[in-house]
Amino acid sequence: MKKISIYTDGSCSGNPGPGGWGGLLIWNGRQREIYGGEIETTNNRMELMAAIHALNILKEPCQVDLYTDSIYVCGGISRWIARWKRNGWRTAAGKTVSNVELWQQLDAACFRHQVKWYWIKGHVGLIENERADALARKGAAGIKGQRVWV
Repeated sequence: MKKISIYTDGSCSGNPGPGGWGGLLIWNGRQREIYGGEIETTNNRMELMAAIHALNILKEPCQVDLYTDSIYVCGGISRWIARWKRNGWRTAAGKTVSNVELWQQLDAACFRHQVKWYWIKGHVGLIENERADALARKGAAGIKGQRVWV
């Protein structure tokens, strides 16, 4: 099973507003950059989309170390999702989970892989995280759905 590191980030100009997602995938000394955007969205949705797209682009099951600066994504997938699923995608307060369709997509995307989630502090100079942020901003700037292979 291939081992891959993924750095993801989301961006939103206004919340809601135009937004983008970006991901940097690294394996065997090679890198792949992905990004995209939406006209009207939220930062949380873009953070989720970055992780979903990064995992879905993998063509075979992999061991993945996924780094995100989103406490929302890292906490949701690591701590809250099992309870949400048991409760029919409802919070402890009985409300429907926000972005439920994206959480379901992320859950499905994780199923094929062995994913370890890592929260990292954003905007502290970590090169890979800064690159994912730049890709998310590129996606938000209107270059929707394009991918770059490095």
